[in-house]
Amino acid sequence: MTGVRSQAERLLEQATTDLEAGGVSSPRHDAEVLLSHVTGVPRMMLLGSARPHGLQVQTFQALVAARASRVPLQHLTGSAAFRYVDVEVGPGVFVPRPETELLAGWAIEHAQAIDTPVVVELCAGAGAISLSVVHEVPGAQVHAVELDEPAYEWAQRNLVGTGVDLRLGDMAEAFGDLDGQVDVVVANPPYIPLDAWESVAPEARDHDPALALWSGDDGLDAMRVVDQVAWRLLKPGGVVGAEHADAQGESAPAVFTPRWADVRDHRDLADRPRFVTATKPRR
Repeated sequence: MTGVRSQAERLLEQATTDLEAGGVSSPRHDAEVLLSHVTGVPRMMLLGSARPHGLQVQTFQALVAARASRVPLQHLTGSAAFRYVDVEVGPGVFVPRPETELLAGWAIEHAQAIDTPVVVELCAGAGAISLSVVHEVPGAQVHAVELDEPAYEWAQRNLVGTGVDLRLGDMAEAFGDLDGQVDVVVANPPYIPLDAWESVAPEARDHDPALALWSGDDGLDAMRVVDQVAWRLLKPGGVVGAEHADAQGESAPAVFTPRWADVRDHRDLADRPRFVTATKPRR
């Protein structure tokens, strides 16, 4: 048992060193996730129970090398944990981030307060928010739209059999059949300014689809479309929530200020500005 344990520890120590040298922000965590993925042994049991054979060691080392080159961890494992669900991801779709779980939670909380709520997700990507809503709000009528065809195909995989009405198309023109009938609109739109290339982590810059990242000179082009579409879709008293960059804690809410009520910005778990919410006024 001691030898097996030592082998797993040696593999993890070397992988941690390699990942740290590659600039990965959480090297030990990622090494453990990859070894768990390869061996099928839960992370907390790796040192005591992992018995990687030769092919598993080779596979693990290849995955570590890919991660050290900043391929997203979730692309290597094929999934991303999001609230209480696992979402299939890979090349061609934006990887859901933990901070977006707060926005999803906000949407779920509002939907839970309504009998048979109608929820629309714009810029659905892999469909993580929609999947969370149907998982946590039984009876919700959920609709989602995604413009990018490869991302749409990932969303199809994640949402098949859930009852979510998933559509391929531009959010600006989507859901004309739902105008004035929606309770909650939620979106994680692209929000990175075009001149911010160097500040974006390689995992996102080199692997997430461009349509999910860049949004005009100030990063708010898509947010302005969310404003227009949500206004069209929502009932009076309906709510919209949209994620933004931490530098947009004032500029993103300003998009909604002219005509919306209760415009508020919300902070993430790191206490950074993260998403804006607003209410369509009751006439």
